[in-house]
Amino acid sequence: MSATGAGLLGKLVGQTAIYGLSTVVGRLLNYLLVPLYTYQFTDPADFGVVTEFYAYASLLNVVLTYGMETAFFNFSAKRGRNPAVYSTALLSLGISSALFLAFLTLNAQPLADALRYPEHPQYVLWMAWVIGLDALTAIPFARLREQQRAGRFALLKTLNILVNIGGNLLFLGLGKWAFESDTVPAWLGWAATLYDPQIGIGYVFIANLVASAVTLLLLAPEFLQARARPELALWRQMLVYALPLLLAGLAGMVNETMDRILLKHLLPAQVAMQQLGIYGACYKISILMSIFIQAFRYAAEPFFFAQYRQADARVLYALVMRWFVIACSFIFLAVMANIAWVQYFVGASYREGLAVVPILLLANLCLGVFFNLSIWYKLTEQTRFGTYLALWGAALTLVLNFWWIPRLGYMGAAWATLICYASMALLSYLLGQKHFPVPYDLGRLLGYPLLAVLLYACLLPIEGLATVPELALRNGVLAAFLGMVFLLERKRRRSNA
Repeated sequence: MSATGAGLLGKLVGQTAIYGLSTVVGRLLNYLLVPLYTYQFTDPADFGVVTEFYAYASLLNVVLTYGMETAFFNFSAKRGRNPAVYSTALLSLGISSALFLAFLTLNAQPLADALRYPEHPQYVLWMAWVIGLDALTAIPFARLREQQRAGRFALLKTLNILVNIGGNLLFLGLGKWAFESDTVPAWLGWAATLYDPQIGIGYVFIANLVASAVTLLLLAPEFLQARARPELALWRQMLVYALPLLLAGLAGMVNETMDRILLKHLLPAQVAMQQLGIYGACYKISILMSIFIQAFRYAAEPFFFAQYRQADARVLYALVMRWFVIACSFIFLAVMANIAWVQYFVGASYREGLAVVPILLLANLCLGVFFNLSIWYKLTEQTRFGTYLALWGAALTLVLNFWWIPRLGYMGAAWATLICYASMALLSYLLGQKHFPVPYDLGRLLGYPLLAVLLYACLLPIEGLATVPELALRNGVLAAFLGMVFLLERKRRRSNA
């Protein structure tokens, strides 16, 4: 690879590090809320409510942004950052978000009845405003990424999470403790008024709403920069480009969230919410993989668009993919090597679901590979293929979940997720090599995850050892993986020299 290519890769790594630092720090801090929820609400059914509502939120976030972020990147790059692109995209999301909020605000009770929460229409109302405000901020955040202002992006995302955490600790930590305790100091008597047992788990939604509102206010400078006049013709062009991505994104969210939605409806009522809560809590343990993937996507999408005209762009894409897979394989092995202490991040009543963690980690790895591969149809403006692939994944997800959840419970949901993402990655690779061939090293892309899985399998028989020797041996295997990667990559560099 040329010096220019190496420099660009270094720039991508730097951007990923900034996005990743904020994402890692923020989401790890947010991850600390999982023990708060699972230890405070010992009945998994309570956490099942949160799991269900955020599954719906993920679907609606895709609907309310309808591919406009990617359309903004594409049209801004090809029109030399024409300010009208930003104004047009921002106004489009502003109008659609306002209509969404008006509809759900007026229909909160009927929707709560339909979701089997007739006594809590406020859950619907609070989450509607969270979703609407988050959609409204999508384009300003996209603009920060497009301008490579990773620092401000990271700061605002981190502040959002800190405010959310603060709200949770205030209501569900201090407030709940003061309300339930008989030994509260007199000077803390006010804290008991912060908690209402009738709201209970609903404070999760309230804290999120406060955080979303604060983020919207902090983005005011970005909103005020939309001075150019929106263009109707441009908006139509952006919609034509974006709508296939909407279908793809919606189908993708079906793949990602439908398991949590269907668990409630496909299992017997007496166990459904408990299993949903257990699955949702253990799903959180796979967060390290999703954190890395999210950080990578923030940096990679504008990077790939910026480099697509370069002579060695395809070689660069292949290099990025290889190191991405190496990083994901390492994360898989690191989590599973240390699952003995990682498990304590969820309450005891939730730990029976730990068997889903390795399956979901591998599923997220496959999802990350798919995101990497998907650049071919975005660069070639053949976004319909993204729709086809996502629809295939959605159909497969639905079939497998309807088949396996009644028989296997949440384990069936986990296996369905893995098979869905693996099949999507495979199909995207085959189609991409036909329409936009990239010289991926398929042997290493398959070999590194397989090596990580084999090393994890070697760890399974040693669970009976004392804690310190066990952890030492497990992390020794992790170090061995890194050593093998180093030797293989050094050999490759020498052979290409």
